[in-house]
Amino acid sequence: MAKKSSKSSKAKAPVKAPSKADPLFPSRPRSFGVGGDVRPSGRDLSRFVRWPKYVRIQRQRAVLYQRLKVPPSINQFTKAIGKNEAASVFTLLNKYRPETPAQKKQRLKETAAGKAKAAGVPHQLKFGLKHVTTLVEEKKASLVLIACDVNPIELVLWLPALCRKMEVPFMIVKDKARLGTLVHQKTSAVVALTGVNKEDEKQLQIFRDLGIEKFNDNTELMRKWGGGIMGLKTQAKLDKRAKALAVEEAKKVASLKR
Repeated sequence: MAKKSSKSSKAKAPVKAPSKADPLFPSRPRSFGVGGDVRPSGRDLSRFVRWPKYVRIQRQRAVLYQRLKVPPSINQFTKAIGKNEAASVFTLLNKYRPETPAQKKQRLKETAAGKAKAAGVPHQLKFGLKHVTTLVEEKKASLVLIACDVNPIELVLWLPALCRKMEVPFMIVKDKARLGTLVHQKTSAVVALTGVNKEDEKQLQIFRDLGIEKFNDNTELMRKWGGGIMGLKTQAKLDKRAKALAVEEAKKVASLKR
């Protein structure tokens, strides 16, 4: 049987007219050449970074402290002394860093050889939670510094109350790593001064007065609750709800006046 001849009578597709460029949404074709995958400068992608777990935990803790109602005994640890005051305090404490084992050995050698007078152990910082607690209970501590970022906070939660009861001046400072540097440790929750040299007594008294004024006798610090700050979305939702209620109330008042 003869094959049917193929007819080229198919309708040709209509030619589309060239579309005009939209001025509102200009075409920006992507370049996949060298350097085409470089991130544009000025775009912050930190929100999309998978941060390490400890970073996520400390950020979530900070947000929770803002959202939840925080009792005064915990909230007081957010009220550390200022940067300039802290610099002055740490300058004084830096003079009384504890001896290293090598320094102690050298001092004992010189004392034994008779080169130095046996004047006893020099004034130095005391650290360690149990040791400082004993010094506060015996009223031997002249000034106590407590770190603001101790974790868990329960370790030092009771210490401000003890210092107030025993009338020992204390300060809350930033942070445990900075206190740890003073005493040759990684971190330190609390340090205390029991005494200073004669030339630093006036400076110590100034810091004692500052601690009594800002922390020991500060009644607002002992009563003020913290937290209760909602997020931006929740604040916007509450504002919208409050406006709607105000409009509804205005309508009711207007209807009653008729």
